[in-house]
Amino acid sequence: MKIKSEYKLREIAGEVIIVNQGTVGIDMTRIISLNDSARELYEHLVDKDFTLDDAAGVLVDIYDIPLLQAQRDAEVWIDALKKCGVIE
Repeated sequence: MKIKSEYKLREIAGEVIIVNQGTVGIDMTRIISLNDSARELYEHLVDKDFTLDDAAGVLVDIYDIPLLQAQRDAEVWIDALKKCGVIE
């Protein structure tokens, strides 16, 4: 998997969001907001090919949580970004 290159992180009014940069006619009614752990995953995995285990490893390293919990959390993050078309 890979985060599509046209998506970028931006901080607006204290919120961290993902924007589709450079797209004409983008629907701004649909904003993807990230919490701290989702932002960490994004920042560690952007511009890389990664797997579920790679994402889980990031969570284990940062938050010192059990691997099984990290895998579940990473799967939720991946599924959410796939639904939004951010991950290919």
